[in-house]
Amino acid sequence: MNKLWCMLLALLCGAASAQIPDPQPEHLPDSLPARDTADVAVVEPEATFSQLPLAERLQQLLADDIFERTQVGLYVYDLTDDSLLFAYHERQCMRPASNQKLVTAITALATLGTDYRYQTGLYAILPEPADSGVCRSLCVKAGYDPLFAAADMQAFADTLRARGVSRVEGTVWIDRSFKDNKQWGWGWCWDDDEVPLDPLLYDNRPTFVAHLEQALQAAGIDCCASFADGPVPARAQWLCSRTHSLDEVLVPMMKQSDNSMAESLFYQLAAHSGKRQAGRKQAVAQVEKLIRQLGLDPDHYQIADGSGLSLYNYLTPQLLGCLLRYAYSHEELYLHLLPSLPVAAQDGTLRKRMKGTCAAGNVQAKTGTVEGVSTLSGYCTAANGHRLCFSIMNQGIRHTSTGRNFQDRVCRVLCQ
Repeated sequence: MNKLWCMLLALLCGAASAQIPDPQPEHLPDSLPARDTADVAVVEPEATFSQLPLAERLQQLLADDIFERTQVGLYVYDLTDDSLLFAYHERQCMRPASNQKLVTAITALATLGTDYRYQTGLYAILPEPADSGVCRSLCVKAGYDPLFAAADMQAFADTLRARGVSRVEGTVWIDRSFKDNKQWGWGWCWDDDEVPLDPLLYDNRPTFVAHLEQALQAAGIDCCASFADGPVPARAQWLCSRTHSLDEVLVPMMKQSDNSMAESLFYQLAAHSGKRQAGRKQAVAQVEKLIRQLGLDPDHYQIADGSGLSLYNYLTPQLLGCLLRYAYSHEELYLHLLPSLPVAAQDGTLRKRMKGTCAAGNVQAKTGTVEGVSTLSGYCTAANGHRLCFSIMNQGIRHTSTGRNFQDRVCRVLCQ
């Protein structure tokens, strides 16, 4: 009897354990898990998800109930075949976050040229007589170069020493007429901890004057002059300039999503208008000119800044896709843009994403994140060897991971 009871108890325990479902990965409410069962599940008796046409696979990803509560826009274009592969809410205006940097970068490369250089100039009224060693007026002409750093400042000090300057009296003029006097972007949040929009930076910080004084002292040049903002004096002589290339700025701007770098480039576009103390209005005019070249209406969008920090920026997946198409169709421009983009699972803001998938090392794209917004736009190569460009914009999300996980799924589909 005891043996019979033991056998019955074992059968009951086995049946109970068989009803317990496999543990599922936990995720926050209103979020999208990193992996979807559609990645591996059988969709039809003789067809797996990966064997379905691309458009059907993307449509299935969009069927998730998360999109009943959030907004999404998607645009995918086959650059090799010059044909639209997929579009969903592609004309919906959404906040781009740092995908705005793509607009700034592509417009700058197209407008300023791929060989454009930032420039900061040093001017002075040299000692008279020459052997007196006393410089009565010094001037630095700002060029909004965020890469100006120790080697450049040393070059300024060495130039003064080579011209026989041992003492600076009078006034050191700081010419900030390169841009307007606004220190913050239109629509930036009060609690954004960002570098002010100062056209005279040292190592990407507004500490130029303090480092100039230190460099003069280290070079044995006594500086008892006062510092003041003002134009280059009429009698001042140009002594030297320090420059940095557009490519040098693009890499940290795109791979690390550096906002100050992006704003510096936005204001290079403004200054290209030729207007003294140019501002946002002049920069936007350059962007809108390119939008018209694409055959789109600039009145359908809003350009608030160069970095995407502003909550007043409004773009569409279609516009971002068309800009990426434009860059690809202009080889010289494309060859300068592509190396600046983060690479999935390798570097920049994509270094931790898409690891161990077919998208790793394949997707080259710009990320974007502000509160409630996540975006990803760039390039990849499909399994058939075709080059694609894409733009994915998620908005109204409570968790950044919701957007990122969806974008990673889309990228896996595009690369399969």
